[in-house]
Amino acid sequence: MNWTLEVVVVPVSDVEAAKAFYVERVGFGVDHDTTFGEGQRIVQLTPPGSGCSIVIGEGVVPEMPPGSLQGLQLVVPDIHAAHAELAQRGVEVSEVRAVDGDNDRLRRGGQALDNVGFVFFSDPDGNGWGVQQISSRG
Repeated sequence: MNWTLEVVVVPVSDVEAAKAFYVERVGFGVDHDTTFGEGQRIVQLTPPGSGCSIVIGEGVVPEMPPGSLQGLQLVVPDIHAAHAELAQRGVEVSEVRAVDGDNDRLRRGGQALDNVGFVFFSDPDGNGWGVQQISSRG
C-alpha cells in the first residue's frame, strides 16, 4: 500500500495576506478557496510540480498559533534559479548556502550543491521554509 503526504496545514493570521504571499511571491497555484460558513474557510495551494499542497484558512487548526510551523521544505533542481526567482518576486530569502559547511561547493555550483544547497525564507507570519537542491533522483 502506498501512503502519500498530500496536504500540510500552515497556520496564518491573515488568510488574504498569506494567500497573496504564496501565490504572488512564491508562485503556488490555487486549487480551491472555499468558505463553509462564518469563520470557516479553506484555501488549498500547491507548489508547481508538487504532489503535496498546503492549506491555509480560518477555523482550520486553532491549536497551532500563526507562525509556529517550521521546517517546511521544497525541493528544486537549481537552487540558484530558485533563489533568483524568489528574490525577483519580492521574497526575503537567504543567500544560497551549503549546509554541510563546504562553502567551496558554492563556487563549483551545479551538482556540487545537490542535497546540501539551500535557501530559507518565512511567510508573513513567520512560518519557516527551506528550499533544497536535488537536481536528479536515483
